[in-house]
Amino acid sequence: MIIRTHSRTLFAIAYGILQNREEAEDVVQDSLIKAWKMRWRVRDPEKFPAWLSMIARHRAHDVFRKRCPLALTHETIETSKGDTPDTIAMDQQLHSALATLPELHRAALTLRYFEEMDYRTIENTLGLTNGALRGILGRALASLRKQLRLALASTD
Repeated sequence: MIIRTHSRTLFAIAYGILQNREEAEDVVQDSLIKAWKMRWRVRDPEKFPAWLSMIARHRAHDVFRKRCPLALTHETIETSKGDTPDTIAMDQQLHSALATLPELHRAALTLRYFEEMDYRTIENTLGLTNGALRGILGRALASLRKQLRLALASTD
């Protein structure tokens, strides 16, 4: 039940940090195993999602630090065969813009807009208050708008 309930959220957090599907999947598995081994540490069941998310964030950061410093490559962006060159370019710009955001901002955006989670779930998952989450989302969206202004203007 824990895997079904939390694995998508953990994947979104790990992918937001690593920008690599295989590494993010490994982080999810490692995080769930570590949480199972350390489950006795959680005293308040309401804080379990935030605790589990913290494990995933820390594990993803560990994996990220072990990597060789590489520039963001276009191979990390998944595209389908039906995409037009304009769509592919827009996806690459969005991916690059997301990569420049702080990890917490990326995680909040991913959970809210890609995983379509409600605010309460995101707050519990990331251990934030409602005001902090709204502020983070607002700043992240403003940053994305600023970075993508030219790309969005060229589509009109």
